[in-house]
Amino acid sequence: MEITLRPATANDLEGILAIVNHNILHSTALYDYNVKSMEYMQQWFTEKQEAGWPVIVADCKGKVAGYGTYGTFRTKDGYKYTVEHSVYVNEEYHGKGIGKMLLADLIVLAKKQGMHSMIAGIDAENKGSIEFHKKFGFREAGLLKEVGFKFNRWLDVVFMELHLNQDS
Repeated sequence: MEITLRPATANDLEGILAIVNHNILHSTALYDYNVKSMEYMQQWFTEKQEAGWPVIVADCKGKVAGYGTYGTFRTKDGYKYTVEHSVYVNEEYHGKGIGKMLLADLIVLAKKQGMHSMIAGIDAENKGSIEFHKKFGFREAGLLKEVGFKFNRWLDVVFMELHLNQDS
């Protein structure tokens, strides 16, 4: 299986949308309740491009096997060197190292853009994602109890952080 990472294009939005909607319907990886439309995805992509934030895809023979992005952590000026990222892999491709490829690339891109910190907000029950992030040097920075509600239950969020410039 050959996977190529590349910047996403508008042609990838259908594949990204399928991954997003699958996670909305079947997981607590996204705390949304309702599936997204193609119009929503197009607007999301346009906003990412206009802000200069990357959207990358893992391409497997023309199919979106996964995607990653980052963007504004908080809107106050003092947070401009911190980004929050997302990495999602199509369920058909789980366990094939695609998430690792995407996150590694996002870290490189964030360093090139002069970012100082990356933040991950992860459902506290998602131990796999927490351990995945630890392998990249992310540290647990906080636990917010019962801040999300999905599938008729309260959800906790773990915040993890990675400082991209370890010298400071």
